[in-house]
Order: sequence, then structure tokens, then C-alpha cells
Amino acid sequence: MTEAIISVPPKKPGTTLHKLRTREQITGYLFILPALIIILVFGLFPIGYSLYMSLFNWRVTKGAFVGGKNYLLIFGSWTNLLITLAGIALIVVAFWIWNNAFKSLNKGQKAAKIIAAVILILGGVIFVTGWGYMYDAGNQKFLNSLIVTLYYALGTVPAEVIIGMILAFLLYQDIVGKDLFRIIYFLPYVTPSVTSAVVFQIIFSLRETSIANTIIGWFGISPQKWRFEPKPLLNLLGLDVSGFLSGPSLALVSIIIYGIWAFVGYNTVIFLAGLGNIPKETYEAAEIDGASRAQQFTNITMPLLSPTTFYLVLIGFIGTFKSFNHIYVLRTPSAGDSVITTSLLIFDNFYKANQYGVATAQAIVLFLVILGLTLAQNKLIGERVFYG
Repeated sequence: MTEAIISVPPKKPGTTLHKLRTREQITGYLFILPALIIILVFGLFPIGYSLYMSLFNWRVTKGAFVGGKNYLLIFGSWTNLLITLAGIALIVVAFWIWNNAFKSLNKGQKAAKIIAAVILILGGVIFVTGWGYMYDAGNQKFLNSLIVTLYYALGTVPAEVIIGMILAFLLYQDIVGKDLFRIIYFLPYVTPSVTSAVVFQIIFSLRETSIANTIIGWFGISPQKWRFEPKPLLNLLGLDVSGFLSGPSLALVSIIIYGIWAFVGYNTVIFLAGLGNIPKETYEAAEIDGASRAQQFTNITMPLLSPTTFYLVLIGFIGTFKSFNHIYVLRTPSAGDSVITTSLLIFDNFYKANQYGVATAQAIVLFLVILGLTLAQNKLIGERVFYG
């Protein structure tokens, strides 16, 4: 009898490897699943639900569907928004032309910069025009809160970064008690913001004997209202300036001082970590070449700390646009809208006025503003960071 020959089909090449890769991918997804669930539940879902609420006349309970009406209350009309966005788009195009167009030709570079300057001026005019239309027809309190928030960001972030870098450079040297000084400078950051803000209420009080008024009295300056003063600082200094150029109020300046005091220690610690990554041989070579401490700081420390600086500027602007606790404690009714940042206005509309739909629409707009500023900083500053 002849035995039956059973033919077994050969395995397809790569089948085992394909199963192994699939198993590894499934394992990887299982590892990231807990973090993904947390992000979806506590991050993306609230954003999506806020967008949903902004489309309704939502007060204590959900009302009628209103679509973009809550957003129109902010901008006045979609035309105003489009004009403003067109101005921003032209500004972006101008920066792109300035940095990228005609790089290979010297004459082309000059022409590109002239074209970029013209487009930049045109974009600025269109943006200001659109903003003026929005301010006249839209929600002036919300738009003013964006300006106040911008004042606060521009007043705190650059000062925090500059002071933090200088302090880090000094504390990185071989000085007596540098570890103690590091702890002292970092203490304001870990101190509860509400508690420290209450202390600053006392420092910037109305009394002539308050700490702030006593200090300025040493320089012959009369006592000020500080947190209670809604007038712009430049007007108090005798300058006849109006509008956006008048700057922040003295009340907001008081809050800016607190912001610098509270967060400069964090920047110092981060800069100290960045300084630790700079090879000491670089400074030794510079000393051999005869470079002074100032030259080492400007030509070695600052360029090699640019990734750290970029991170702190990026995080700083995001944080200032979302700041709430200390501003809520330090604001006063007599300062009026001069200290009402966007986060405070959204809080008041949500919890005090019960205008949930309006508040969530404003929160979405603030989110988009922060996102736009982050992308702009990443594009304009990120490309100039030295990672060598």
C-alpha cells in the first residue's frame, strides 16, 4: 500500500514577524491607555463640552440653540472678525517673506524685506481697523480684558526671564551660601498663591505707612493708591497718552510686581538646570582667550541657554493668560476693569452672572488666542533657538 502524502502549505514569509509587530503595537496601546483615558476625560471632553455649551442660550439650564450668537456678542459681526483675522494673516505673511523669500540673492533679500515691511504696515492697519470695529460693536469688557491680560503678560514674562537668568548665573558661581539663596529665591513659587497675595494686599494698601508707600517715600514720591488706582501708570507719571499706549493701570502694575516676585524663582531653578548642561571646558577656553565674565555671559551662556529661555517664555505666556488666583485676591472694585483679565471675566460671567453659554464662548476664544500665540512663538522664536 502506498502511503498518502499530505502536503503542508508553506508559511507565508513575514507572517510571524507581522504577528509580533501587531502584538507589540497592542501592548504599547495598552500601556498608554490609562493616560489616554485621563486626557480624554479631563482634557478633551471638557473642551468639547464647552464648545457644545457655547452654542446654546445656557444659563442655569440649557436653553434654545443659538449657534454662533454668543460669539457674535464678542465680535459684533463676522465681518469685524474677518477683517481682524485678515490683518493677522498679512502680518504672518510679512514675517514669512522677511525670513524665507529670496535668500539666495542679495538684491532679492533687500526687495523681500521692503515688500515684507509694506505688507506688515498694511496688516497692522487692517488689524487695528478690525479691532476698532469689534470694540465698537462687540463686547467691550471682554476685548478690554484681552488687552489687560496682554499688559500683564508683557509686564511679567520678560522681567521673570531676564531676572531669572541673571540670578541663575550669579548663583551658579562659587559664592558662599549659594544653596541657601537658591532655596530663598524658590520659596515664593512654592508658597500658596492666595496666602502670599493676601500679604501683598497689606504691602500695597492705601495707608501712607504701608510698605510700598514707605519705600517710594524714601525717593520723595507721594503716597499712591496702588491696588485701588485705575489710572494708567504713564498718565500718573505726567505723560499725556491715551488708548493702548497708555499702558497698564497702577493697580495692574501692583499685580505685575507680585507675578514677578512669585515666579522668578521658578525661572531661576530652570536656568540653573540649563547652566549645568553647559560644559565647563567652554568657559575655560573662553578665559584662555581673554574673554571677560560679561563676554562669557553674552556669547556663551545666553546662546546655550536659548532652549531653556524659549521654554520659559512659551510656558510663561501660556500661564499669564490663564492666571487667576492671585489676580482674584488682589483686585479691588475701585480699580474697575483695569485689573479684570480674561480668566477673571469668564469666571464672573460663569459663576456670578450664570451666563454659561456666554462664558464658555469666551473661554473658547481665549483658548484659540493662547493657541495662536503659542504657534506664533514656536514659529518666530523656536527657529532661532540654538541646540548645538
